[in-house]
Amino acid sequence: MTRRPHRRDPEGHRQDILDAARSCFGERGFARATVREIASRAGVTHGLVLRQFGSKEQLFLAAVPGHRELDAVIAGDPDTLPERVARAYVERMEAGAATDPLVVLLRSIASDQQAAAKLYGAMEESSIRAYREVVDGEDVAIRVAMLGAQLIGVTVNRYIARTGPLAELPAAALTDRLTRVLRHILFPT
Repeated sequence: MTRRPHRRDPEGHRQDILDAARSCFGERGFARATVREIASRAGVTHGLVLRQFGSKEQLFLAAVPGHRELDAVIAGDPDTLPERVARAYVERMEAGAATDPLVVLLRSIASDQQAAAKLYGAMEESSIRAYREVVDGEDVAIRVAMLGAQLIGVTVNRYIARTGPLAELPAAALTDRLTRVLRHILFPT
C-alpha cells in the first residue's frame, strides 16, 4: 500500500470529507453509506471524520444541501418566517429533490429504520435549536415537529410519489399554500 504524504490542512480535509460525503450519500443513501467509505474517498482516516463531525448523522447534516442552510433561511423578521421557509423548501426541492436530506431520510426508512430514526432525531434537534432563535413560546419543539411533519407529507406527495393534486400544483401556488399552513403552525392564534 502506498502511503500518502501527511498534510496539515484541517480546512482542506474538512472540504474533502464533505465532498466525499455528498457523493457517497447521493449514491448510496444514508443507511448504506459508511463513515469508512467516506473517509476512504476523502483520503483521510475514519477517526478524523469522526473527530471533525462527531457522527454519521452530523456529517450528513453538514454535507447535504438543505438542512445546513436552515440558519440562514430562518434568520430575520419572524413575521416573514413562514414565507422564507416555504420559498426555500420549494425552491430547494424543485431544484434537486433526489439529493435533499428529507428525501434521503424518507428513502432510508425502508432499508434501515433505526438509522433513519437517528438521522431524523438529529435533524429535528438541529431544527428546534435553530427555530428557538426566532420563535417564542414553551411549545417550540412541538411546533417544529408539526412543521417537519407537514414538510414530510408534502415531500412524499409531490417529490417521491409524484401523484395527486400537490404534485400538479405550480411551484408558486405550492409556495403560497405552504406559507399559509406554516404560518398557522409556527404562530398559532
